[in-house]
Order: sequence, then C-alpha cells, then structure tokens
Amino acid sequence: MNREAMIADVKRQMPERRWIHTQGVMDTAMLLAERFGANAEHAELAAILHDVAKYWPVDQMAAAIREEAKYSDILDYDKELWHAHAGAYVAERDYGVANTDVLNAIRYHTSGRVGMSLLEKVVWLADLIEPGREFPTVNKIREIAEHSLEQALVAGFDTTIVFLIEKRKRIYPLTIKARNDLI
Repeated sequence: MNREAMIADVKRQMPERRWIHTQGVMDTAMLLAERFGANAEHAELAAILHDVAKYWPVDQMAAAIREEAKYSDILDYDKELWHAHAGAYVAERDYGVANTDVLNAIRYHTSGRVGMSLLEKVVWLADLIEPGREFPTVNKIREIAEHSLEQALVAGFDTTIVFLIEKRKRIYPLTIKARNDLI
C-alpha cells in the first residue's frame, strides 16, 4: 500500500483530533529521528500507524491480539495498552509492514520495553511530546529532548508512572522495566 492510501485509510479509522495527534507524532518522530540518527522513513511509517487501532472496539483489539497469539499477556492489563499491540499486528497483516523494528515501535509506543531500539525510543517519545500534548512536565521533557534522547525518555517514563499512580491504575511491568533499563 502506498503512503497516501495508508494515510487515508488510517485517518478514516479515527476522530479528527486523533488524526491531528498522529500528524504531530509523524512530524516529531521525523525530527527526533534526524536529531538522534534513526531512520526517518521508518519513524514516519511507525508514527502513521501507531494509533491505527486506538478507536477499535475493545473486543476487536482483543481478537487481533489473540489472533497474533504472541503477546496475549497484554490482555491481563489496562485496555489503554491494547491498541498498540493490535496496531502492530494489523500493520503487518493489513498494511504489509515487514520491518520488525517498525512493528516493535508501534507495539511498544505506549509501554516501552527493556532494550528499546533507537526507532522505538524515537516513536515512544514523539507520541509523548508531539506539539498537541499538554501536561505539566511536557515542556521540560521537550527541552531535555533537544540534547538527550535517553534523559527525555526517563523523564517521560517518570511522568507516565506518576500519572498512573495518581490515577490508581495498574502499571504494566514492561513500563517499569523500560524506565529502569534506561537508568
């Protein structure tokens, strides 16, 4: 599938505000890729598809995760994480993405993981700091991202973990492990 057709198809699957977010992630991912030496084309592709399943019904996300049958442990955690795994699966199945690094960048853009690749780090951070995001520490994380990808990621994981604790939500173990791995 060519880029324009993919964009049109993804855009149809989400509300306008989420598409605006996706465009922000695309731009930010490409900027971070250039800044830190990742493949900008792969960063853009992962960004286009990172939220493709975000607005699917939860039973459709769960079905995709079960169909892939590799990462079904995610179903034991918050449904907010499911779209990333379902999205990676459909990126391969429906959009023909074969690059494992791109698929992992989509799959781990919400949770992170131990041993994140450069592309995974770029996409994770781009999703957090794209221009439309507004939360108390976002500008500080953006400033850190001007000079250090890893330090910005740690600050981002810290913010995410504190948010989840304040909301009294369970924290997916990979998120804690990803943060600790960066330290």
